[in-house]
Amino acid sequence: MSALGKVVRSGVGRRRVQTLVIGLATMMAVAASVLGGTLLVVSGAPFDDAFARQHGAHLAVQFDAGEVSAGQLSASRETEGVSGAAGPFRTATVTPRGDGAGPGWPMTVAGRSGPGREVDEVALLDGRWPTRSGEIVLSADSSLIPGLGRRITFSHLPGGPALTVVGVARSVTRTADAWVVPSQMPALTAPGGGGYQMLYRFTEADTVARITAGGKAVRESLPPGTAAAGEQSWLTVRKSAERDTALYVPFLIAFGALGLIMSVLVVGNVVASAVGTGTRRIGILKAVGFTPAQVVRAYVGQALIPAAAGTVLGVLAGHLLAVPVLAETEEIYGTSSLAVAPRVDLVVIAGVLGLVAVTGWAGAWRAGRLRTVDALAVGRTASAGRGRWAARLAGRLPLPQPVALGLARPFARPARALAMGTAILFGTIAVTFTVGMGASLGQVMKAKAHDAADVVVPAPMPDFGPGAPGPGKRPRADPAAVAAVIEAAAGTGEYYRAARVRATVSGLNGTTDVIAFTGDASWGGYTMVAGRWIDRPGEAVVPTPFLAATGTRIGGTVTLTGLAEPVTVRIVGEVLDPRNDGMQVFTDASTLAAAHPGLTETSHHLAVTPGTEVAGYVDALNKDLAPLGVTARTGGLDGGSDMVVTLNTLSVILTLMLVAVAALGVLNGVLLDTRERVREIGVHKALGMTPRQTVVSVLTSVVVTGLVAGGLGVPLGVALHGRVFPAMGDSVGLRLPDSVIAVYHAAELFPLAFGGLLIAVLGALLPAGWAAGARTATALRTE
Repeated sequence: MSALGKVVRSGVGRRRVQTLVIGLATMMAVAASVLGGTLLVVSGAPFDDAFARQHGAHLAVQFDAGEVSAGQLSASRETEGVSGAAGPFRTATVTPRGDGAGPGWPMTVAGRSGPGREVDEVALLDGRWPTRSGEIVLSADSSLIPGLGRRITFSHLPGGPALTVVGVARSVTRTADAWVVPSQMPALTAPGGGGYQMLYRFTEADTVARITAGGKAVRESLPPGTAAAGEQSWLTVRKSAERDTALYVPFLIAFGALGLIMSVLVVGNVVASAVGTGTRRIGILKAVGFTPAQVVRAYVGQALIPAAAGTVLGVLAGHLLAVPVLAETEEIYGTSSLAVAPRVDLVVIAGVLGLVAVTGWAGAWRAGRLRTVDALAVGRTASAGRGRWAARLAGRLPLPQPVALGLARPFARPARALAMGTAILFGTIAVTFTVGMGASLGQVMKAKAHDAADVVVPAPMPDFGPGAPGPGKRPRADPAAVAAVIEAAAGTGEYYRAARVRATVSGLNGTTDVIAFTGDASWGGYTMVAGRWIDRPGEAVVPTPFLAATGTRIGGTVTLTGLAEPVTVRIVGEVLDPRNDGMQVFTDASTLAAAHPGLTETSHHLAVTPGTEVAGYVDALNKDLAPLGVTARTGGLDGGSDMVVTLNTLSVILTLMLVAVAALGVLNGVLLDTRERVREIGVHKALGMTPRQTVVSVLTSVVVTGLVAGGLGVPLGVALHGRVFPAMGDSVGLRLPDSVIAVYHAAELFPLAFGGLLIAVLGALLPAGWAAGARTATALRTE
């Protein structure tokens, strides 16, 4: 081993605390950076792979069969900019009933002779493609539970056609909920209804503007006056597919930035401290023949070795933390290819180690410039006059002498105190941010669950399959009968019921949940973003993603189809609700009275009167509900989410890592300070200072630094939360109201401000114990 290598190895082994601090700081920065970079790179990978493999349609356009003919649509294939097209396929919105029972859920059915090849190749996941009338293939994304051999009846159509499920498939751009052979479509199309679907691929389709231009060119190629009944861009579907992983990106960028900044500060402080405390050693190295460049390389190497170890551990941690985040997307697309991209590892490793090297070089440059004679002559203690004013001021205060000595100490080494304070600052920022994010996520989940009710009677499960009502089985409970029992029960306060109906919306594929309320539901936990709650028939409130998908705004109207007759509602409010990807409509039950008179999928929500014991109320209510076959339970609807659990777990892990780095930064600074003061500590012990007073003196030396850093870190953490959490909402298409963002209260911020003091004390405990245990004679003999 070369002389330089021996110096580097000796420095790493001698400075164990500094080595640990650099390694952990680098590990935290690398883990967050790897995870954040991975999500940026691979969040759309499953969709992109499936889209390329299945030649997905860039634009799916729905036309009214009464306005345009199949021949005219076929001619649109030749439109300039169209590289491929499929169709026209006859389509119909139908309401199936599994095995002849259960609630009707509208779905879009397309007539196709095969799964296709050039445009929108439908991937067959199970079974086979239909070959004759009476057979149907269900989409894996449809609202019906796909099961081979099931019988699906369309009782609302003439003749009540019944089809057998022979396959399960998936269209990457979700062009339909089910497919049949073209000869089956006449039986599934109501008189005067139905439409045509055209699927297009364009030569350029990577932006919204190009998709819009392509759709405009297609419409202009058709007879004048022909309008599209609905359009769906592949970019919209792609954004929806990326939504889950996109949520994590702003959060991880925040932690990654905190980790990188702290890594730079820690590495710079450690190297500078090593140079400052090793001045005499540097002089000896130069005296035995080391050049200035070799001295600089020695100290940079002492920083790079633990940084390299921390980088390896950080990469492993990043890979492990990515597993739960990517698992859901892998399951959706049936792929096992989601993993951390090698280029992400390479960029992060090179970037972090390069940053460490540059920071270490900047700190070690002073060592290279020191003259040998000056370095040999310089001692390790601070200037005798530095901080004297602080010591005199502290001595005048009515405080015990050990406390006064500790409080004055930061002013003797202001640069070191600043370095420790910066580490504490970032630790406090991380803790404050994590507390706020947990509270905000709780508010979002509360809005999702609508759990303001004291008691809920859940809606019965859909009666599809072999469990459907039949001879000898109890029929569904009548919602009106359940309501009568609830209203007659002693202790019932505010009460409403909510019925769910599946409908379709012009221009959107798939179904949209329509929640129809009977009674005032405004108290039920629905968090408004803008506008107001519904107060009359014909009005509706919708989540932000619905407004974005339909291109509407408050004051606009949408038409619900797939019911007995179309229903037009006016949007009067925007509500926070992330369920069902935000594709829901909330309205009054009387709005659907004519279009869907049988609202059977109904839940009941009630608040008990003041002074009523909830558990006793539920027991008494269930006795009256037992003959109806339904059961009440306490609390609101379930608002749990794997995403929330994962986010909270990640935030806690990353925060603990940052706090540990901050505490180790304090440990490093106090340890250096204590070793410099070992002779001074011996003098104090000789004059009668007890071990307990020594501990108090060392701990109080970080009190001012901890309080100041904590006081500054809390408002900065609040500000970081105010920027990051709305960005997380934007990434999934949700606008967040102030009630979700402004989650900090004075009673919580005050203890958080003392978090900096706690971090400082934790970091100083070990050096304080070492100083208290040092023998007086040994300390006095130390130079």
